Amino acid sequence: MSRRDDCPFCDYTGPSKPLYQGRYGYIIEPLHPVTKGHLLVVPFSHVNDFAQNPTVSAWAMKLASWWAARHPGDWNLITSKGDAATQTVHHLHIHLLPRHKDDGLKLPWT
Repeated sequence: MSRRDDCPFCDYTGPSKPLYQGRYGYIIEPLHPVTKGHLLVVPFSHVNDFAQNPTVSAWAMKLASWWAARHPGDWNLITSKGDAATQTVHHLHIHLLPRHKDDGLKLPWT
């Protein structure tokens, strides 16, 4: 498992305790949620984005799918690759956004 000392997701010490933590990663609430219940799925292994390591990306997608299946409702699942695609933290993470009618979120968000 690769890690980087300068990466906020490799050594997560944020304000909220992970909602789930397993062998390969964790689920947390982001600092600035865009919908009620917005979550981040983050692998422990440092990969820059979903294209860098298909195995780590598949695990992260599996965890996101597992979580959404256990929490009924409508969801957006979003990840980014690169600055032009609005990626601000260069450690693979998946946004899980529960959606509700008239929740006010227009995609893409800013």
